[in-house]
Amino acid sequence: MSAPLAERLRPKKLDEYIGQEHILGKNKPLRTAIEANLVPSMILWGPPGTGKTTLALLIAEATKRQFHQLNAVSSGVKELREVIARASGLFPPIVFIDEIHRYNKSQQDSLLAAVEKGQITLIGATTENPSFELNSAVLSRCQVYILEAFGEKELKELTDRALREDVILKEKNIQIESYDALMRVSGGDGRKLLNLLELITFSFPPDASIIINDDLVEEVAQRNIARYDKSGEQHYDIISAFIKSIRGSDPNAALYWMARMIVAGEDPEFIARRMLILASEDIGNANPTAVIMANNCMQAVKVIGYPECRIILSQTAIYLATSPKSNASYVAIEAAIALAEKTSHLQVPLALRNAPTKLMKQIGYGKNYQYSHNYEGNFAKQNFLPDELKGTKIYEPSNNARENEIRKQLQSWWAEWYGY
Repeated sequence: MSAPLAERLRPKKLDEYIGQEHILGKNKPLRTAIEANLVPSMILWGPPGTGKTTLALLIAEATKRQFHQLNAVSSGVKELREVIARASGLFPPIVFIDEIHRYNKSQQDSLLAAVEKGQITLIGATTENPSFELNSAVLSRCQVYILEAFGEKELKELTDRALREDVILKEKNIQIESYDALMRVSGGDGRKLLNLLELITFSFPPDASIIINDDLVEEVAQRNIARYDKSGEQHYDIISAFIKSIRGSDPNAALYWMARMIVAGEDPEFIARRMLILASEDIGNANPTAVIMANNCMQAVKVIGYPECRIILSQTAIYLATSPKSNASYVAIEAAIALAEKTSHLQVPLALRNAPTKLMKQIGYGKNYQYSHNYEGNFAKQNFLPDELKGTKIYEPSNNARENEIRKQLQSWWAEWYGY
């Protein structure tokens, strides 16, 4: 049985490598390092099928180094130590660890000494954001190179090379009428593209003429499942796009990103929970009903679940996106926390302290406190901050109808002290 097309087509020399021109083009940093045989330990971060393993193999070939490959799923500290112990030669061997983000902290720590002493050149491959998944100590010793998903140009080049150079496909009568579905279904994943191309080819008799068009690709692929990993970076990228669309008052974009999450099977409670946070952080007192709406949505989603809860999620997203916006509450609490961290030594004014015992009353606890409800309008002007912070304004209402009313009320109470 022959190897898969992606393996058969794997380039043997760096010049045959497709894509990633931003790091491998002429005079680009990684290309220069490889040509000078000064390859640093590195993390290759990018989506699936962007050539991380291939690049590691080509670096070893170009620099004539020993190459040891481990997979973080099936290897541990024992295997790492065995590889490090075998290190020899003029240049340190390349130790390639696929899915390095799956190593736990102790496993990652076991790499540090060998990398720092130059016993090995580490090349780790990951689809996850290294800043989230890798120890800071490992990251500080490695250069991070970002590999980008293949664009249309690279995918077409990969397809044409497969038909032109692969020992099996070049013997067949294959014509490509349209690339659109191939590009769409592969989603920037070169391996997925080649697997799909091979699947299409093998769905025909050996001597058949094959015309690849969009209908054929869709039929063979059946349906393009959204590329979305609920535990990976795509998860965070899409929820980020969703939240930013609501914040930016675009219900159309918000519904699109929500739909991406729904069709991928995202937990509806996660979507609802993030909208509840947004309702306070980005809308706040510009529309106090928003947080009530979002909270009711979260409770309803818990009771109903998919598929019906998609309607409630949609209604809430539209409501929040079209609501007036204010981040004044968020800015205020951040400012308050920053101030509190700097001034935690300041004492509570005596007037604001409770005096449950006789001694406390004797030393002034609660003295001169003015009970607001005893005064006209339920308001008595007095200092509620530590004396050193009197008049420090933390909350600044935003410029919207509801908070402009709040500003007027604050002006009537505190214009002299806080400058409203």
